[in-house]
Amino acid sequence: MEMENQTSISEFLLLGFSSWPGQQGLLFALFLCLYLTGLFGNLLILLAIGSNNHLHTPMYFFLANLSLVDLCLPSATVPKMLLNIQTKSQSISYPGCLAQMYFCMMFANMDNFLLTVMAYDRYVAICHPLHYTTIMTPRLCTSLVALSWLIATLNPLLHTLLMAQLHFCSKNIIHHFFCDINSLLPLSCSDTSLNQLMVLFVVGLIFVVPSVCILASYGRIVSAVMKINSIQGKLKAFSTCGSHLALVILFYGAIAGIYMSPSSNHSNEKDSAASVIFMVVAPVLNPFIYSLRNSELKGTFIKTLGQARCFSSDLHCSKRSSMGRKAW
Repeated sequence: MEMENQTSISEFLLLGFSSWPGQQGLLFALFLCLYLTGLFGNLLILLAIGSNNHLHTPMYFFLANLSLVDLCLPSATVPKMLLNIQTKSQSISYPGCLAQMYFCMMFANMDNFLLTVMAYDRYVAICHPLHYTTIMTPRLCTSLVALSWLIATLNPLLHTLLMAQLHFCSKNIIHHFFCDINSLLPLSCSDTSLNQLMVLFVVGLIFVVPSVCILASYGRIVSAVMKINSIQGKLKAFSTCGSHLALVILFYGAIAGIYMSPSSNHSNEKDSAASVIFMVVAPVLNPFIYSLRNSELKGTFIKTLGQARCFSSDLHCSKRSSMGRKAW
């Protein structure tokens, strides 16, 4: 009866980095720069892969999907955070909070699945190079990505529907910069045992299983590479998966720091910093990690930017000649 008499809240307060009141302008500039850099870099990768027929291979197909996800993942949190900093408001509506939680989970899950699929792709390329084209067929690649999108879409939908059944009575302060499920559950005045059970189940199924698959793939890769006699051959083999391995370490290292470390090591600042790494920093670094270590991408980038400059120059010249004709 007491719960029924309490008023359900209509909004939450995202404290985020409000503990740094004197650095709000600096934080705004920093996150805006990171966000725009990530957008530009990932859009450039998508444009480069789409415009170069030589990059229409399984590895670049997965990379294009990863860049698409890395466009969307920061977009689920950073614009709202920038708006709150600019307006000096910390509120987010209840429906907006559930929507943000859904999209954050969906794109984070998709990042996780794509890193796993890319690890398998590198395993086949290094351990079974002669059968690579027969194993990694376009149909298999499309099926792997489609299945990943299906699971990544349905899993957060389940959590969102379960969250929508809970009552939130008086507590509405979230010590985070976005609506995270682990931050929302303690605020509910309902029984959250089912929600917590599903979170534990999903952490085991969605993150532990793919991480084990990635470790298994790289275990086989290392074993195969060590059998190569020449040092040059070993370096070449490791260079083909170095970029992917760097993203895996960055992504899973941040997640482990949030969800798999002892509760005694947790603090609002540490959790927020770790979330920023895998939700904002990792998507920004993805284009740089792959382009700096990949000569094909670098060549395509230079060619694409050169064509863009030529097109801009031709357009400028045509406008000037058109203005000249009008003046004449």
